[in-house]
Order: sequence, then C-alpha cells, then structure tokens
Amino acid sequence: MRGAKSAKWVAIAAVVALGATACGGGSGDEGDGKAAIDPNGKFSVEVGEPQNPLQPANTMESNGSIVTRALFTGLVDYDSSGKLVMMNAQSVDTTDNKTYTVKLKPGWTFHDGTPVTAESYVKAWNWAANPENKQTNSFWFSDIKGYADVAPAKGKPKATEMSGLKVVDDTTFTIELEKALPYFTYKLGYEVFSPLPESFYKDPKAAGEKPVGNGPYKFVSWQHKKQIEVARYADYKGPNKAKNGGVIFKNYSKLETAYQDLKSGNLDVMRQVAPRDLPVYKADLGDRAVDQPYSSIQTIAVAFYTKQWKDIDPKVLQGLSMAIDRDTITKTVLQGTREPATGWVAKGVLGYQPNAAGDITKYDPAKAKQLIKAGGGVPGNKISIQYNVDGGHKEWVEAVCGSITKATGVECVGDSKADFQAELNARDNKEVKSLYRSGWVLDYPFIANFIRDLFGTNSDGNKGGFSNKEIDQLIARADSAKTLEESEKLYQEIEKKLPEHMPSIPLWYYKVNAGYSEKVTGVKYAQDGDPVLTGVQVKK
Repeated sequence: MRGAKSAKWVAIAAVVALGATACGGGSGDEGDGKAAIDPNGKFSVEVGEPQNPLQPANTMESNGSIVTRALFTGLVDYDSSGKLVMMNAQSVDTTDNKTYTVKLKPGWTFHDGTPVTAESYVKAWNWAANPENKQTNSFWFSDIKGYADVAPAKGKPKATEMSGLKVVDDTTFTIELEKALPYFTYKLGYEVFSPLPESFYKDPKAAGEKPVGNGPYKFVSWQHKKQIEVARYADYKGPNKAKNGGVIFKNYSKLETAYQDLKSGNLDVMRQVAPRDLPVYKADLGDRAVDQPYSSIQTIAVAFYTKQWKDIDPKVLQGLSMAIDRDTITKTVLQGTREPATGWVAKGVLGYQPNAAGDITKYDPAKAKQLIKAGGGVPGNKISIQYNVDGGHKEWVEAVCGSITKATGVECVGDSKADFQAELNARDNKEVKSLYRSGWVLDYPFIANFIRDLFGTNSDGNKGGFSNKEIDQLIARADSAKTLEESEKLYQEIEKKLPEHMPSIPLWYYKVNAGYSEKVTGVKYAQDGDPVLTGVQVKK
C-alpha cells in the first residue's frame, strides 16, 4: 500500500500533493524556524520493491505509485477537503458530464526537455488502453468512448485508438465518454491518466526502468531491491515544487528494520510503523511521531475463483465476519491505532456513511456459528488468510484467525508471502488458496472508488473474482446519475446492499502511524497516507 505500507494495495492518487493536510505530529511538522535548511539536500523514505516497471498505467500498488507520483504530474489533484485543484490542466470543462474539454497550462516540459502537449496525454492513454501493452490499470480508460473497440471483452480489437479522444491543438484535447459520468473529473487525479513523452514509445520496457516524466522530481537511478533515487526537476511548472534536492526510496524487507534505521538516523521518513513498534514509537520519537487518520480500509478479500468459495452462501462469510473481535484486536494488537470498520468505504471520502454494513461487523460468536451453519458451513472447515510478511501483518492475521477459531471452531491459519510483490503476484495469477488481506486507499475521494473499482465484475481492482449482476446494474445506475450528489446517494444504497453478497469482510479503518528523523522538517502526510515529498525540508 509493504516493503508494503500496511494499508495500501492498489493505486493511490496524488491526493493533497500540495501539502494541505493537517499532520498529527508536533511542532516539527510546520518547519523548524531555527534550523538552517539545505535546499539541495536529499532525504530517504522507506519503501519496498515495486511490483512492475515504473509506467503510470502499470502501477497498482504503493511501492511503485509513491515513486511514479514523484515523477509524473497529471491534469488535476485534490486539496484536503476533496476539492479539485488544477495541476497540468488550466481547466477541465463539461456541460453534460459526457464530453470534457481539457486545456493545458503552457510551458510544461518533460524531464528530457520536450514539451507536454495534448498529444502527450491522448497518445499515452491510447497506448495504456491497448491490451497488447499489458498495463494493469487499462480498465480505468473504459469510460472513454471507443475503449470497447480497442480492448473488447471478447474477440479481436476493432481499433487501436479510442474514438472519444481528440486533439484540438497543442494545449487542448477533448474526452468523450461512452456514457455521462458525474465524477469523471475526480478520476483524472489518478496517475494512470499521466502524460508520456515521445521517447517512451521507442522502448516502453526500458522507459519503465528509467522513466521520463513531467513531475516535480526526475529519475536518477534504480538499484533493484535496494533503492530508487530521484532529484528535483528545476524546470517544473507545478504549484508543488520540491523544497528539497531529491528523494532516496530505500527498500526494506521488514518494517521493523526500517524503524531501527529511523531511530539511528539511517532513514529519514517512514510511511508506517510495524505493530511490534506501535507501543513505543511515540515515546521514542516524541514530536516526530505521527498519528493521524487517512482514507484507507483493511479488509479480508475472498478468492471466489477457488473451489472453496465458488458457490458459497454469503451467510458463511457473514458468520466469519461476526466471529472477528475487531474492538479487542484494534485496541490490543494494534495499540488503538486502527478503528473498527462498519462498512466498505473509508472515512474522509465523499459518500462515506457510518454503519453501512449493519450487524455483520459486530462481534457475536453465537450468531456467527448460526450463520455459518445456515449457509452450509465452511468447506473443509478450514480457511487461510494470505498476507505479506514485510508489511507488518503477521500479528493481526494471527489475532483474527484466533478469534474466528475460538468463536466458531473453524480452523484458520496465516498464509505468508515473503514480500508485497510476491503477495500481489499470487493475486494476479489467481493463486490465492482461500482468503487474502486486502487494503485499499483512495485513488480519488469519491465513494465509487471503493465500490465500482473493487466490486464491479470487470474492474482492475477486483482480484478475487466477485461478480454479481444486481450490483453491476446498480453501479451502472449510479454512474448514469445526472449530478454528483445523486450518484453519491445511489452508491450509498449499493453499499448498504453489500452485506447481502459479502464481496469481502471489512476489518478496520487505517491511520498513519509513522515518524521521521531529526534531519528533516516540514513533514506532512496526505489523505492517501503517504508523506508529501515535495514539502519535506532537509536541515544542514
């Protein structure tokens, strides 16, 4: 989300890249007025190995996305209230939610000095949508007219370019959607919609190893399984210019190791403290400790393609959910740093509603047994929860399993993968044996991102194979609403129906529990839980 950050699995938007969110740390967060600052100083951040090459449409996990967002800037972003902020776009206008006119700010360049033009966006999106290029986030372009001709569900492609994209001039292009979509402009904040330079197409694979972007930082080097280095781009035209000389993304296989490096001054910024260190990190770090909510949720997802779950009665999953003592686990194992979830949509997202899941997230061993029995029982009376060892998940997975077994008698074990990359590959290759831990953080601050993008039958984020015609029809209805407000209400109705189908089991809402070294100041964490890299200042 890690090397993996505990919560984030798939795509994270560059939310609040302008540094507008409040931070839970102390006085150091606002910048240390007494400290001399080195404007060219570099600092280090804890990450893990990205799953894929650093191509904007091929990044569906947090280790790659934090780097990609540093290298690329898209059309729009959001402030801490969810309000749209124009970035590379001068304006994104529509009168009918179906056809959008995008005007770019003049003078922007890629890191190779070539201009960012309307063609830079249109060509990049068409390339990413083409199934031959095997981009993990290609489905994000499915709203655009002509996507089905480029990437049909069945049969051969009829076109190589989406008919809904038109270049008007160097700084203007239009986007025509298949159907009106009231929240489409919000989606444009996700890095999949980044532009690409002309040099990319000569060798896309090589470009993923040495990316050329248009963001606040330019690529320097990538030592696989060790570190990625980026440097401030002097000619960057965005409002979020870097206040430092660059970033070194240091690869860690264990968060515990990263924390020790943080304390000893060998690491500057952490994204998440492991459960083992939660009891002591505030005392260790003082006002450099961070404790703040962000828009992410942890769930247990279901591999519906397996023999165990293929035709399961949702009552069984309801029962397993009610066998989890979220209150105790969040208070003890997770030291009060998580809040039990009562639905599928993270807090801070437009459309969040409390208690959307009803009773199914309440701990009730008797009801849990009853539901599992009524649903025909757990096939084999044994489940496993897949997780990545490097993300600090072992402790809570064991606690969840213990709670389920104690309440229901169903045997439950953890199924560990060495790192986040291996865990994601198992999902992508449909190799999950039973259940898997699934964190999701907002890509854009609207409820659809937590429902359509996870539970729609063809959505890229739907790795477990959940498919329900009624839910798909309701999603289509919500997407066709004439206003954002109406779409929000319809999506809220869908969330309240999810307990009937149990596409996953909600666990808890996340917080940023992290910290930084004495070497840096001005450290803030955004709504997506990641540090705002451009605002960090390095002391002399």
